[in-house]
Amino acid sequence: MPATQPAAPSSLSITLQIVSIVFYTFIAFICIGLPIAVIPGYVHGELGFSAVIAGITIGSQYLATLLSRPMAGRMSDNVGTKRAIVLGLSGILLSGVLTFIATLMQSLPLLSLGILIVSRLLLGVAQGLIGVGTISWCMGAVGAEHTARSISWNGIASYGAIAIGAPLGVVMVADYGYTSLGIALTVLSAMGLLLIRNKPSVPVVRGERLPFWAVFGRIAPFGTSLCLASIGYGTLTTFVTLYYLSLGWTGAAWCLTVFGVCFILSRLVFISAINRFGGFTAAIACMTIETLGLTLLWLAPSPGVALIGAGLTGFGLSLVYPALGVEAIKQVPNSSRGAGLSAYAVFFDLALAIAGPVMGAVALNLGYSWIFFCAALLSVTGLGLTLMLKRRAY
Repeated sequence: MPATQPAAPSSLSITLQIVSIVFYTFIAFICIGLPIAVIPGYVHGELGFSAVIAGITIGSQYLATLLSRPMAGRMSDNVGTKRAIVLGLSGILLSGVLTFIATLMQSLPLLSLGILIVSRLLLGVAQGLIGVGTISWCMGAVGAEHTARSISWNGIASYGAIAIGAPLGVVMVADYGYTSLGIALTVLSAMGLLLIRNKPSVPVVRGERLPFWAVFGRIAPFGTSLCLASIGYGTLTTFVTLYYLSLGWTGAAWCLTVFGVCFILSRLVFISAINRFGGFTAAIACMTIETLGLTLLWLAPSPGVALIGAGLTGFGLSLVYPALGVEAIKQVPNSSRGAGLSAYAVFFDLALAIAGPVMGAVALNLGYSWIFFCAALLSVTGLGLTLMLKRRAY
């Protein structure tokens, strides 16, 4: 009698496995979101430094994330994804302790600022470790065929956590003072370390370890397309308030809300489209929708049309990262998966880093509406590159 083949895991069980891992991304990004809206006010208002210094303090975290990506990838590949996440959570815990100490040193502004910047650097490195570690862990647990789902749920966890953490941080500071931030980061990361302690990890994949820059070269064409598409996200989140003010409109926050809701709904409802139609086809369709949304924002005659544009932008952009990510990760062996994920993430970091200064210069010379025209143009360029990559692949 032939042996019975084990039943394939159901879609729900796969999703539950992924969610149980990206839960640590959720904890990390709650900790990232809590101080994001209040640290600039603390540096500028309480310590008395300029708005430029406040911006540098916030930006130091993102710089640390960008620079730590190669290390995060190597660690995930060489010592295991769970250990990379544990180290990331430990970094958040230490960041929380330093944030608490910095807020106690308010009477010594320079010392407080220095400690605070160190805490932000630690938080940035932790973000890189956990972001790469969780996706790589998911892929090892459920299989590379579910790469798109792993990346998508990780994104939902991070965006959702920041959406919760940012307003919660404002409320905490208003009710309990700035010292509550450091306490919250310490408690949340300690909770994460306790919960992950007995969670079984996946074994380290043995095999050839490509140097990071070799991996980077293989990933670069896909990452460049991602970067061109993602500048629209950085443009919208950075300048939508000033765009509304320049036109005499109110309700800019609703633009961000509609963008976020459409972004998450698209990932929840259409994530299976990537496996069904392929990463390239999904990315091309989504970039087309995103470009339409950005064009509507450029030409919007009223806030209602701008909301539709923001919704289409969020809906389209949502699947670009996982769709291109599926094709990018195919370019590297499984033993260098962490390095591939970290190299790919560099291009998203780069998009957010250049959106502000580049689009700020456009707004200064042409006006705020033209930033969305430029973002749409870059999205079309990314679309063209993706079409070329698809043609080359087939």
